[in-house]
Amino acid sequence: MDIIATLKQDYQRFPADQTYSIYGSDVYFQDPLNQFRGVARYKQMIGFISTWFRNAKMDLHEIFLADDTIHTRWTLSWNTPLPWKPRISISGRSELQINQAGLIISHIDYWDCSRLDVLKQHFFSKTR
Repeated sequence: MDIIATLKQDYQRFPADQTYSIYGSDVYFQDPLNQFRGVARYKQMIGFISTWFRNAKMDLHEIFLADDTIHTRWTLSWNTPLPWKPRISISGRSELQINQAGLIISHIDYWDCSRLDVLKQHFFSKTR
């Protein structure tokens, strides 16, 4: 399996139909809001996004493999289910560490903005 091609496809259809088989069962995940282990917990987080984020879209700007780490640059956007339906956008990057079996064992996201900046978008959004 070409893990880069699989990730590109996953980003295109995010959050639907993600390929969880590319992750180790004890994968470590971290972003500015979450930190946990396990592919089951990762599935729960994607399920939360599917349920509460409207019109979620993950734009992949860059992806490459260096040594045992896949680097991505992306923008995640969605409408929050508030009465005025603000469009929220977070740009950032991810580092996905691959083990010898070719599975992702660590997925760390870095945002280009603060959590407060994301919260402010809900009330000071340009689409309001």
